[in-house]
Amino acid sequence: MQVFTYSEARQKLAMLLEQAENTGKVLIRRKDGRTFALVPEKVVSSPLDVPSIKAKITTQEIVDIIREGRER
Repeated sequence: MQVFTYSEARQKLAMLLEQAENTGKVLIRRKDGRTFALVPEKVVSSPLDVPSIKAKITTQEIVDIIREGRER
């Protein structure tokens, strides 16, 4: 894990963000010695969040297919 000064972080912010994403954490140290961690947030998505598809099917056809499946 690399440690950058505050001045370096200001000048190279885009690079720091990329590095934090790749390594999980980047440290930034201020002149007074305090250190801060730059950590990427985890993307939280629902397992039900799936991409849609283009289908040429009517609502009635979908209902008919579901009814047919339930009758079996």
